Amino acid sequence: MKEKMKNNLRFVSCLIPFLMLLAGCFGGNNTSDLPDIEDIADMSPISSTVGNFEDIELPADMKFIYKDSVSIRTESFRGGIIHYKGRIEAYSLKEFIVAAMQKNKWKLAGEVSGHSIILAFTKPNRTCMMKIEPNSSLLDTELTMFVTVDLVAGRSLNAFGEPIN
Repeated sequence: MKEKMKNNLRFVSCLIPFLMLLAGCFGGNNTSDLPDIEDIADMSPISSTVGNFEDIELPADMKFIYKDSVSIRTESFRGGIIHYKGRIEAYSLKEFIVAAMQKNKWKLAGEVSGHSIILAFTKPNRTCMMKIEPNSSLLDTELTMFVTVDLVAGRSLNAFGEPIN
């Protein structure tokens, strides 16, 4: 258990600077759809969206884990590390997430598959990386989301940092 925690901590400590760098590449100044961790904790368990992120949907079987989640705020950056756990097969969860994110206009920027699955999505001023990890039971799956929003970049850039005409 401690080894898993150390591995997750190493993963997060490497991922946060990457996400901050990635967030700096995107435009936008929309903070109204950023949830506080308290807002996420108050969610109904039958909700299909993540906190105030109306464009991030999860199956109702996924339950929010408050004690493992954190909110990050600076002058130029907001985001969070949000944990869920549920009785769903990892690849089923992946397929659900990919379809839901595409429906909500997120662009799948990359995917890495092995024991765990890592998905990276982008929008003009946001990034969302998801780590899907099956537990010992094939139907018990953990989901860690790393959501970032760039608060200072210009509004006139697309998800790749290119000017919008």
